[in-house]
Amino acid sequence: MMSTLLTDKTATELAVLLQKREISAVEIATACLERVSAADAAIGAFLGVDADDFLAQARASDSRRAGGAPLGPLDGIPVALKDNIAAAGQPLSCASRILENYVSPYDATVTARLRAAGALVWGRLNMDEFAMGSSNENSAFKPVRNPHALSRVPGGSSGGSAAAVAAGFSPLALGSDTGGSIRQPAAFCGVAGMKPTYGRVSRHGLAAFASSLDQIGPIARSVADTALLLEAICGNDPRDGTSLAVPVPEFVNAVAAFDCGAARGTRGWRIGVPREFFAEGLAPSVRAAVEAAVEFYRMRGHSIVQVSLPATRYAVATYYVIAAAEASSNLARYDGIRYGRRSDAATDAVNIYEKSRAEGFGDEVKRRVILGTYVLTSGYYDAYYLRAQKVRTLIRDDFMRAFAEADFLLTPVSPVPPPLLGVKDTDLLAQYLADIYTIPVNLAGLPAMSIPCKPAPAAVAGGDLPAAFQLIGKPLDEMTLLLAAREYECEHPFPPPAPGGAPIP
Repeated sequence: MMSTLLTDKTATELAVLLQKREISAVEIATACLERVSAADAAIGAFLGVDADDFLAQARASDSRRAGGAPLGPLDGIPVALKDNIAAAGQPLSCASRILENYVSPYDATVTARLRAAGALVWGRLNMDEFAMGSSNENSAFKPVRNPHALSRVPGGSSGGSAAAVAAGFSPLALGSDTGGSIRQPAAFCGVAGMKPTYGRVSRHGLAAFASSLDQIGPIARSVADTALLLEAICGNDPRDGTSLAVPVPEFVNAVAAFDCGAARGTRGWRIGVPREFFAEGLAPSVRAAVEAAVEFYRMRGHSIVQVSLPATRYAVATYYVIAAAEASSNLARYDGIRYGRRSDAATDAVNIYEKSRAEGFGDEVKRRVILGTYVLTSGYYDAYYLRAQKVRTLIRDDFMRAFAEADFLLTPVSPVPPPLLGVKDTDLLAQYLADIYTIPVNLAGLPAMSIPCKPAPAAVAGGDLPAAFQLIGKPLDEMTLLLAAREYECEHPFPPPAPGGAPIP
């Protein structure tokens, strides 16, 4: 079998071929390495690849399978990691100069769980520095380009993760989502992305940005693949005080058992459509694509219910107070003394802290640290941070009221198609507003999934670019989101991998 064909297959398809012994894990790993070597120079999805370690894991997987003792369906399947998720012996830079030469001494819990499942954990995927950004242009090392259109951004902050899956570099990847950083790049790159319920997946070993918002989740090219990766990383972890002690559902079996041929409306979902998410500012091409998805579910016999989330108008402002405050606190540890970059120009203890951070942090990180320090300052804490926490409660209450009328919500992911590279440098506010539909989910701690959908007609501006819609679920109800996504996927197969050298339009 030609190696190029392997990189076009989903993880679920590869798992079947491995089980039948028609391919080997070494062949899969080699195919991934070859595709990265051939095409990633144009995309920039990876900050680093340890090929020797990757192939060693593949050989170990093949040995287990030859001995009749594979560790499960993920055994031999590559899963690439965003560069803020720890893997022992591998760099952990968070795409920042301040951690440029740092090597993690331990595995994150999700990394350890993937290894226990036999997955081939590999690569350091590019990202916005410390996960702060929506375009992946804030990386200290290089931007990531959208595999479908190299002049466009892939979204952020998990742009490297989404681009790697979309380009066929890796069948699966992990990202992190603080305000939409899995769902928005997944939407821009035409792949699936899941932000689980807060506490469903351990954050131990995830470099912290905003601890009350951060969550690790899967990026994949099918619903079955999303379920496969999600099930592997879920579960309680005593090393994460926010980890929930709840059972892990059998996501894989439920998706596999889903009957695509079931009669219309047999499941009878009530699907909420928030009127605030379809207001001014939504690009015509995005609106057309998402409304087509709503119509699909209506035609399938499900009930479409108009709901209201009035407090979400304050979500962006609330987010940038809370996230910046937590970032200011979390990033104080990068002081040039304990670990990370230490400035050669420092002359005393104060200089070490000041100059190391000035040299190590990029502009966007500095902006958010300054803002966060300000809102936590005596005299401003009550006016900003405490008030933002109260509004956060109102936003969650809005969602809970909506869920009394609907089983889940259907919304856009981003108000616009993938922007051109460089837009953030001329319109910073536009970048912040790009997460207007994803941020409320993190503030409320809910699960949500970005699902590729058929783009609007090319006659509509942006219609030839990837399109997506978002499903938002009740707490701990990732299962319903996966099944609803599977129903859509049954009649609208997700896009195949993009050509690595996609032309610049």
